[in-house]
Amino acid sequence: MSTETTASVSTHILDTSVGRPAASVVVSLSARGGGREPWVVLGRSATDADGRCKDLPALPEGTTHVRLDFETEAYFHTHTHSDTHTHSQAEAQQDAPAPRDSGAAFFPEVAITFAVTPGEHFHVPLLLNPFGYSVYRGS
Repeated sequence: MSTETTASVSTHILDTSVGRPAASVVVSLSARGGGREPWVVLGRSATDADGRCKDLPALPEGTTHVRLDFETEAYFHTHTHSDTHTHSQAEAQQDAPAPRDSGAAFFPEVAITFAVTPGEHFHVPLLLNPFGYSVYRGS
């Protein structure tokens, strides 16, 4: 039985459009102690070359909800996926979205809110691409 009274959080980002980690994405961590409490920003970090945030701050005792805010617009602005091969493939597909201007992001930010339990670790990966994203509770 754990004697920890706080939860901990980690995350990483995989850019599924290129099959690689998403580096240099700014991530903010916020917490609150209950559904009606105000959010308190605990800190910011950026993903490393492996797409991981290894220095997110600890959660305060009494935290029940956590929010991770990923600043994806700047990432897609500097990591455009607009090579000729990708465009020609997309144009060949009847319902493919039109190529976007360099730097445009359909989701300029992604905010993930989840409940935590004291004493547990919560790893929340973000699978990201220019037109969608998915998250899950990892291990």
